[in-house]
Amino acid sequence: MNFKLINVGIADIGLAASPDILRTILGSCVGICLYDPGALLAGLSHIMLPTKNDRNSNDRKYADSALPLMVEEMSKMGARKARMVAKIVGGATMFKMAENSMMGEIGRNNVKKVREVLDGLGIRIIAEDVGGDYGRTIDFYAEDGRLKVKSIGRQEKML
Repeated sequence: MNFKLINVGIADIGLAASPDILRTILGSCVGICLYDPGALLAGLSHIMLPTKNDRNSNDRKYADSALPLMVEEMSKMGARKARMVAKIVGGATMFKMAENSMMGEIGRNNVKKVREVLDGLGIRIIAEDVGGDYGRTIDFYAEDGRLKVKSIGRQEKML
């Protein structure tokens, strides 16, 4: 089967229709995978920070602005928000910091905000692999919503 592998960069959104695959690499950033099983459409948002505080910056960088944007873009392709489910990955503590330092909390704060925004959008999280102190590479399959999580020195997971 021919498919496209679509790499999603930091502070960006990727969209895919079956049988294409979305891929990104995560540390303290969070990858939010939205899937509409009825339309076989997938979206992957790679957010860096929880909340947008500068109106001139990239909307795709922040959980509170990227997720509504991704839902809108998927809807234009034929997805329906009522059918969408989410899987979230990342939010690691990548650097050893003084306890409760801002840098040390970025991953945790990203995950917390992603959960809040998805809840506000009425999109259920059906799987997650968050936290820890290691990076992850993810492949999100538009064909069936499978999510492969790979980390160095750890067993590969399917979510």
